[in-house]
Parts: sequence; C-alpha cells; structure tokens
Amino acid sequence: MLHLVLFSVFGIICVGAAVNLLVQRHPINSALSLVVVMGTLAVEYLLLGAEFVAAVQIIVYAGAIMVLFVFVIMLLNAGEEEETQGSHVATLVGIPGMLGVTVLICWGLLRSDQGKVALGVTPDATQAFGNPSSIAQLLFHDFLLPFEVTSILVLIAIMGAVVLAARPESAQEKKEA
Repeated sequence: MLHLVLFSVFGIICVGAAVNLLVQRHPINSALSLVVVMGTLAVEYLLLGAEFVAAVQIIVYAGAIMVLFVFVIMLLNAGEEEETQGSHVATLVGIPGMLGVTVLICWGLLRSDQGKVALGVTPDATQAFGNPSSIAQLLFHDFLLPFEVTSILVLIAIMGAVVLAARPESAQEKKEA
C-alpha cells in the first residue's frame, strides 16, 4: 500500500513539475523544473526496484545533461533576470510538501526490514528490469549506433548554440581593436 501511495505522490509531483516547466517564462526556471522532473522519475524507478536505472537517471540526466542545458542557456544569454518578490506558491506548497515527503521517508525507513525499505517490491520484480548486465548488453551491443548518433546530435546542437550566440563584430568594434 505504501508503495502505491509513494508512487502516486511522486507521479503527481512529476506531472506538476512538467506543467511548471511549460508555463515558466525564464529558461533557467524551466531547466530547474526539468531537474525536478528527472529527480522524481529517478524516485519512480527506485520504487519499481530498478536501482541502477535510478542512479543513472540522477547521474546522467539530472547531473550531466542539465549542466549542459544550463550552460547552453547561459551561453545564449536568454534575457535579463527579472527582479521578483518571490513565489508565495512555492512557500505554501513547498514547505508542507517537503515536510510530508520527509515524514514518509522516515516512516518507511523505520518500518524497514533488514535495512531495506519495505515498499512492496519483490525480489523477482528487481530481476525483470534494472539489471546492469542486461542494460549494458542493450546499450552497447543492440543499440550502439543510435546511442552514438544521439551523442553526435547533442554535440552538433551545442556547436549550433555557440554559433547562434556569437554576435557578429560591427565595424565600430573592429576599429577599436
């Protein structure tokens, strides 16, 4: 039962962050919402018993890819930062949400069995997916070409962003140099 409740809570948080990603006006705020989406997806994978996939989700996507996104956004200089008074919605929803998640995690850890959180995941379910050996076989053998093509496309996108962000020198700047 706890497993289903946690899965639903983090699913709702994920959908809410995805909607927030779309309605934000500033690209940095959208990138931070995307970090929340990727973090909650990692928790969803963890609840499904795919620990390796959850760790990869955090390390690769929420870590490396988001750093790349923020770097490109900063490189493009996507507008001036707006001065705001802050969001009251974040205070009203964030603090109780944080406290609620903390209580749920503590409750789950206190009810743990031999150091493992009792989330209702059976050992058979963990073998079905999230096995590092089967993921490596798929990624580096069966889908090696799409994996490499994707990395080249990301590199081309970064180079395109650099070219688009570079401002052409005006005649005035050339004379001063």
